[in-house]
Amino acid sequence: MADDRTDVAKTPEIARKSLSAPDERIARTSRFTLAMRRPEAGVVVGLIATFVIFALLPGAESLYSLQGAMTFLTLSAELGILAAAVALLIIAGEFDLSIGSMIGFAGVVIGILVTILHWPLWASIGTAFLVALLVGYLNGYITVRTRLPSFIVTLASLFILRGLSIGITRAVTGRTQIPYILDNPPDPWTAALFNGHVLTGLFQWMGDKGWIGVKGDGTPFVPGIPMSIVWWVAVTALAGWVLTQTRFGNWIYAAGGDPVVARNVGVPVARVKITLFIATAAAATLLATIQVMEAGSADTVRGTLKEFEAIIAAVIGGVLLTGGYGTVLGAAFGALIFGLVQMGIFYTGIDTDWFKVFLGLVILVAVLVNNYARARALGERSGS
Repeated sequence: MADDRTDVAKTPEIARKSLSAPDERIARTSRFTLAMRRPEAGVVVGLIATFVIFALLPGAESLYSLQGAMTFLTLSAELGILAAAVALLIIAGEFDLSIGSMIGFAGVVIGILVTILHWPLWASIGTAFLVALLVGYLNGYITVRTRLPSFIVTLASLFILRGLSIGITRAVTGRTQIPYILDNPPDPWTAALFNGHVLTGLFQWMGDKGWIGVKGDGTPFVPGIPMSIVWWVAVTALAGWVLTQTRFGNWIYAAGGDPVVARNVGVPVARVKITLFIATAAAATLLATIQVMEAGSADTVRGTLKEFEAIIAAVIGGVLLTGGYGTVLGAAFGALIFGLVQMGIFYTGIDTDWFKVFLGLVILVAVLVNNYARARALGERSGS
């Protein structure tokens, strides 16, 4: 009886201690900690470090001038268009190694239709996008139906598309380039949509004020913001919205996280993956169109190794190669680092041969950091 009374007497004290102890379930997490858990946290830190490093090197004045900035932003934009679509596909657990060859093939389609068949430029571009839809659909359909690794399926597509580009172009023109696309017939409106500039009036006004450099005739060295950058922003915003604000975005994460469980709860995994393969082919065609409009010609070797550069940009941005984790914004930052480093090496006089070394080291470090960050985040959520 005495022991029972003692236990009863201790009960209020134990209860008070329990109430005063912090509940781990409602423990507050600082904003900084939450920010560092974001998939793109590492690439933001890396981007800041890259800016600082190049700022301390000779040639930084040219790199960070308006002309230099537009140069590396344009380079980043062309890669970023691919990286946005590639990031979605990798998050869904698949790869597309054919996008580099798709760039060259789409350019050839546009070039032949315009210069040989004399189609309007807009119709030729539209046809190239229809071809991209077919290629992307076939890549996705074969992958989900045969359950072969997408790495193998799209590697085959890489060789098929590149071979078709070279074979068809040589058969039709006798060479591997198709020039004078913008002259047959001229279409300034369509060309400006992919190779024009925006805010030209603002830049001219700044030139008149003496705030930016101008040529001898008074026109600015930088006439405006290139359309490639506008397309990059638009594609990134659209892809980011789809991933974070729509049910389809939830399906993308589910398909990459655990496709078996996703199917069991009603996620149309096959449809999601096929749609994303179409998206990567469309992104490659968009970039091909921009390049054709910029150069006024098509070349069968365009897009070589772009598939790996896009994957690198996505991985640098925090996308896991195993799927189910990452953001489009991170991939955009990864593309920005890629462009900044490539042009930074040029402007600062560093031997460009080191650029490939940099890419190899960065992708290795990025994969290790991403795996560590995800493991830590999952560990904290599970309470381990």
